[in-house]
Amino acid sequence: MSSMDFLLLTKGPLLHLTLAIFVIGVGLRLGEIFTLGRRHNYALARGPEAPAAIKTVFARSIPDPGTWQRAPFDVVIGLVWHLCFFIVLFLFMPHVEVIKQTFGISWPTLPNPLINIFTVSTLAALIAALVQRIFHPVKRFLSRPEDYVVWLITFLPVLTGYLAYTRLVNPYPLILGLHILSVEILLVALPFTKLIHSFTIVAARWYNGAIFGRKGVQS
Repeated sequence: MSSMDFLLLTKGPLLHLTLAIFVIGVGLRLGEIFTLGRRHNYALARGPEAPAAIKTVFARSIPDPGTWQRAPFDVVIGLVWHLCFFIVLFLFMPHVEVIKQTFGISWPTLPNPLINIFTVSTLAALIAALVQRIFHPVKRFLSRPEDYVVWLITFLPVLTGYLAYTRLVNPYPLILGLHILSVEILLVALPFTKLIHSFTIVAARWYNGAIFGRKGVQS
């Protein structure tokens, strides 16, 4: 198989299969969560649920002072890699073009030199997070094989994308195909690993905030 054949395979049949697994998997996981329901609360509500839920969704996105003091490294690395990752994902011109061709919508993008900086920052932050997980006694003890697998399948799309952008690997169709394949692996794994939190985090925060709001206490 030539590098061009490999690229066409990843952009064609493998992509269609990946999207089907991703959509069905996410749908099943979300359906499983939302059909669990919760017991009816007969206690008298002491406050409204919705305002507290909305507040919690946004407030939990900002680290509290105690967390900054206890784990500044975790806060900084977490913010850097998540923010830079999503900037590259949604503001890199080729990515936006894919979205435009698929969904018919687009938006302004960032210049390539800025995207390059954000990509390198993402890679550096992910490597720093892995090093800390390996050498921090408590994190190393709590880590499971799945944690390292999730790290790898998150890291590879960024790395292969950077290599494709900088043309550091030849032939180009090969590294571009590897980039697409790594993204497909990420999408297939997402519904069945901890990466599903990218879809459930808002619902979880809303649920917790609503409960505390009904009780009339701060979440």
